[in-house]
Amino acid sequence: MCGRYSLTTDAATLAEHFQVLRQIRFQPGYNIAPSRKILTVVELDDGSRKAVNLFWGLVPSWAKDSKNSSHLINARMETLREKPSFRSAFKHRRCLIPADGFYEWESRNGKQAFHIHRDDRQPFAFAGLWEQWQHDTETLYSCTIITTAANALMQPIHERMPVIISPEHYHDWLNKAADADHAYRLLDASAYTHMIATSVGDWVNNPRHEDERCIAPI
Repeated sequence: MCGRYSLTTDAATLAEHFQVLRQIRFQPGYNIAPSRKILTVVELDDGSRKAVNLFWGLVPSWAKDSKNSSHLINARMETLREKPSFRSAFKHRRCLIPADGFYEWESRNGKQAFHIHRDDRQPFAFAGLWEQWQHDTETLYSCTIITTAANALMQPIHERMPVIISPEHYHDWLNKAADADHAYRLLDASAYTHMIATSVGDWVNNPRHEDERCIAPI
């Protein structure tokens, strides 16, 4: 799964990396948790990219309400094409979720926390889906992070991991007109080539802790 991540990269660097023309406004964080608005990137019909802040915890468009429904923070790659909660969003509403690291906990030896990041500390992007829920005058835009089976790097830590999209495939993933089967083939975890896992202290265990101590190596 992916239930906590970091994004402390400055807005100018993110705008250049994701080729977003308009100014990016977001709340950076060392310990970003679900149920808050997070930075996402979508592609408009003209091919340009827009940075938007969406609620992390997808609420399907057919949900009876936006508060008591299950907020889906992750979507399993293996079933997202069949599950009603994700099926339509996968075809028509794919997004990128910028990050510069994510956390996972290895529970076999005392719940050790790891910060997984690029070896050059540069930003990257999770594969995401977004949805619009509307009832009367209330509208909620929400998103979820796609996960897949762990690769060799992540298997000693956890059985699941978030899918990362390589920069050369950003457009292929975001393109609404792209064939769904082609988009699905992008979820192959090949972007983990330059990722490393760093053990960190228990400061990150508390989601209220939001400073550089969360990523400090031990």
